[in-house]
Parts: sequence; structure tokens; C-alpha cells
Amino acid sequence: MNRDQLEQHQIAIYFVAVIIAAVGGLLAPQAAQGLGGLVTPAIAVLMYAMFLQIPFLQLRQGLANRRFIAALLVANFVLIPLLVWALTLGLHDQPAILIGALLVLLTPCIDYVVVFTHIGKGDARLTLAATPLLLLLQLALLPLYLTLIPSEAAVTITLGPFVEAFVLLIAIPLLLAVLTCAGARRSPHIARWNQGWAWMPVPAMATVLLVVIGSQIAFVAQQIEQLLPVIPVYLGFMLLAPVVGALTAWAFRLPAATARSVTFSSATRNSLVVLPLALALPEDMRMLAAAAIITQTLIELVCELIYIRVIPALVWRA
Repeated sequence: MNRDQLEQHQIAIYFVAVIIAAVGGLLAPQAAQGLGGLVTPAIAVLMYAMFLQIPFLQLRQGLANRRFIAALLVANFVLIPLLVWALTLGLHDQPAILIGALLVLLTPCIDYVVVFTHIGKGDARLTLAATPLLLLLQLALLPLYLTLIPSEAAVTITLGPFVEAFVLLIAIPLLLAVLTCAGARRSPHIARWNQGWAWMPVPAMATVLLVVIGSQIAFVAQQIEQLLPVIPVYLGFMLLAPVVGALTAWAFRLPAATARSVTFSSATRNSLVVLPLALALPEDMRMLAAAAIITQTLIELVCELIYIRVIPALVWRA
């Protein structure tokens, strides 16, 4: 199988990875839980492989695209919070689940959204260029959102998990990718290394699906009765958030690739980054809130496999 064939069959590969992870995680939960420690390294490898495919010299141009930045910010920090408020109205008598849902749905993704945007024929360089801005704004606005949306539980938002995730999942892989690309111009050995990594995004994404779903699905299954009320909320979000992103892009008259970037960003959430925030909650809430966040991750990853086919077909197909 050559690289083009690998990319052509990537959807089938991802679905197989999801099925294997789900079955393995449910049948051998003790062994699968050990995969949890591989989640961050797996995503870091995925990001490095993805960054090697991006023309870094164009990142400054991405930040200069004011219509894209405006559409991205309006979608993620005005319209999506309104959607989340409406979807979570029925969870106010379950504060632990509500807090978990709010933490994950109010924070736009800053890591693997770049990968899904690229696979879904969006402009990954624009998405990458906007990640620091998305990070800073969600840090500033998340406490405000949690104050404005009534809840029986107060949450103190700390900087640590966000900064750690940005450094490990964005900054370090990005720096290594830049150094690799620069070295490839001078060294044939590094050039061959670079060419070899061109094969890696698909296997790396399949690995991320395996370790995330495999390590977490048994835990979610144990809490499924308590988590049932939040599943329709997540399904509603996964259905409506891309529509919000696409309509925002249409209102700002964005071209197809840029509009897809806004659509993917609107629908993809920061679950792996906010999980430590849930684990820092009071003891009577933390495990259920964490389970609510993990549930969103599992649903989102499966929905992303649908997005990468549907969004290119519907968001400015012409």
C-alpha cells in the first residue's frame, strides 16, 4: 500500500481502530487502563507528524486573515456558548455532570483539531496559527461562562493544565517539526526522515483513537446509568455545532477551505486539556464530572470520523 492508498482508506482504518479499542477496553479493562499514560505521547506524535505537512512560512499570513479570525472568535466564544447554555438547561439538577459538560463544551480544541481540519480539507495552517489566541481566550472567558451559566457548584479555573497541554501538544511538536524541516534542507538523512514521516499522520491518528477509547471506555461503561442524561446533550452539540460554525463562516463570506476550518473548530472541543480541571473538583463531584468529559471525548472522536467526510461535501462543495 502506498501513501495515497493509505490516505484514501483512512476512514476505514479509523473505524477499525475505534472498534478494536472499544472491544478491547470492555473485555480487558485492567489492561486497557494502562493505555491512559500513552494518550499525551500519542497526541504529541500525531501533532509532530501533522506539523511536518504544514508550510510554516504561511502561519503569519493566517493571523493576518481578519475575516477568518473574526468568524472563529464569534463562533467559538459567542454563538457556541449560547448553544451550550440551551443544550444544558436540563442538567441543572445534576451539578457534577453539568460542570463536566460545561468544562468540555465551552473550550475549543487547540490540538488534534488541526489534524481533523487537514483531513477534512480545511485550512490547517490557519487553524494552527489561531491556537494561541484560542488558548488565551478560553482561559480568560471560561470562568466568566461558568459564572453566567447557573450551577450549584463553583469551579476555580487554574492555568496549569492549559499551559501544560499547549507546551506538550503544540509547542514542543511544533518546534521539533520546524527544526526537522530546516534540517531537511541541509542533510539528506533528515530529508529521508522527513519523507518517512509523511506516512505517519494516518497511523498516528489510529493510535490516538486506540489509546483514548481503549483506556477510557470501561470507566464510562461503569458510570453509564448516571451519564445517560448528558449523552443527548453531546449528540445535540455534535449535530448543531458544525451548523453554527458553517453559518458563521457563510455570514463572514469565507471561502471553502477557511469555512471548513471554522466549522471544525466550532465542533471540536478541548476534552483532553480540561480533564485535569474536573479531577481538581471536590471529591464528591470529580469522578462523575471526569466521566462526563471522557464521554464527550468518545462521542466526539466517532463524530469526527463522520465530519471529515460530511463537512468537505457540504461546506461549499462547489
